[in-house]
Amino acid sequence: MLFLQNLFYRHLNKDLLFSDINFYISRHDKIALTGNNGSGKSTLLKLIAGELMPSSGTIVTDEKPYYVPQVFGQYDGLTIAQALKVEDKLEALHDILTGNASAANLNILDDNWTIEERCITALQSWGLAGLDLFQKMSTISGGQKTKVFLAGMNIHHAQFILLDEPTNHLDVAGRQLLYDFIRSTSTTILAVSHDRTLLNLLPVTCELSSKGITVYGGNYAFYQQQKTIENETFYVELKSTEKALRKAKEKERETLERQQRLNARGKQKQEKAGVARIMMNTIKNKAEHSTAKAKSVHAQKINGIADELQNLRLSITDKDRMKLGFNETALHTGKLLFKANAINYAWSDQPLWHNELDIEIYSGERIALKGTNGSGKTTLIKIITGALQPQSGTIYHAQHTVMHIDQDYSLIDNGFTIYQQAQQFNTGALQEHEIKIRLSRFLFATNDWDKSCSVLSGGERMRLILCCLTIGKQQPDMIILDEPTNNLDIQNVEILTAAINEYHGTLVVVSHDEIFLQETGIERVITVR
Repeated sequence: MLFLQNLFYRHLNKDLLFSDINFYISRHDKIALTGNNGSGKSTLLKLIAGELMPSSGTIVTDEKPYYVPQVFGQYDGLTIAQALKVEDKLEALHDILTGNASAANLNILDDNWTIEERCITALQSWGLAGLDLFQKMSTISGGQKTKVFLAGMNIHHAQFILLDEPTNHLDVAGRQLLYDFIRSTSTTILAVSHDRTLLNLLPVTCELSSKGITVYGGNYAFYQQQKTIENETFYVELKSTEKALRKAKEKERETLERQQRLNARGKQKQEKAGVARIMMNTIKNKAEHSTAKAKSVHAQKINGIADELQNLRLSITDKDRMKLGFNETALHTGKLLFKANAINYAWSDQPLWHNELDIEIYSGERIALKGTNGSGKTTLIKIITGALQPQSGTIYHAQHTVMHIDQDYSLIDNGFTIYQQAQQFNTGALQEHEIKIRLSRFLFATNDWDKSCSVLSGGERMRLILCCLTIGKQQPDMIILDEPTNNLDIQNVEILTAAINEYHGTLVVVSHDEIFLQETGIERVITVR
């Protein structure tokens, strides 16, 4: 089905992304591709799909892959038919049906007389009934755009599918449709995703790293177990190497001290015996040579162990290198922060919610806010934060601070450098060096501090927001997370999870990632309809 041999890829700036990739996929395989942020997972899918060309190496496939891309709005200028690559056939079909049965039109259609019917049926099966194939992609939501590409799997009878973060914008119903498809299909699948529910449906997990692709014979849960075992072995080796380095340095010190004592005793004996000066110099030179030789032997051994230790430390994951450290909020647990009685909101005179909402939020609670796409979750968040007033009903806000963090981490100002952004949260008058220490804890090295926030990835923006939270004199009493994992890879989801679990204030989360909700200790669900 797919064969990769000695695959190399360099960015346009000549930086090497990965090298010597060798990989094979058989027909009907269902494989999850995982790896750290920046390892090149999405790039590898684009290479297999033919959207990029490798710097060198071979890609052989006996089925043209169908590629479901990450959707960032890059297709907004296309119609749905163009995005699905069926526009020419649909136009040819319509021309033929109006009497223009030219050879060109018949050649373009290529006997696909049911193409329009297949498109409509496929869109309906993915919950997109009523969409016009010739309307612009810009007129539909992110979740609908993803479903358009998923519908293309049915339209094109895809036998080899590449999925790149397919659940990013899908609601619960959309995700369930995709999960059901993966369970039931015999189609070959290679998927990149941070959705651990999806990954656990795929029976084989592969990890892309600088070492190439490593195959693990199980789903993502099995992969995690194997990585835990590897990490335990790794830290045993790390501690053993640290111990070996300490012993080598101690041995060097003891050897040199012993050699110095022997040299001193020898000199005293020679002076008492009245040895001639020329002979004394010869003996001194021999002693110095012996000492230098001992130093060289020990230095070589120490440098070797130090290099090994440095390589091991560079292998430590970002999650394990992070040092979080959040302050406590000022509010006691159980204080009423927000109350809504019979509230509703209307767009174009149509009530947003079928039934008025009654909501209470208390300090220390962990709440999931759920609802389908378009159910009004964002509107409710704006009411909770005070950015919007309901058009009916009453609300109560206690005195408290709230921070709303959306999926794009738009609290980050792209006009600032990383250091300048951190300074915006410096309400406790920390010194410059203290802020830079905090930045280092969140993996922003010295050469990052003057980098523009506009070039940061989703994971970097998330880490910078978390860093800013530790810089503030006091933590916000409530944090609202709106689809916080959408643009993060698994490693950064784990970092975010660890950070949220160190935060002890009130948490309101909008997320379709059920595992994230479980791991962050959600206690209560508010559903809007």
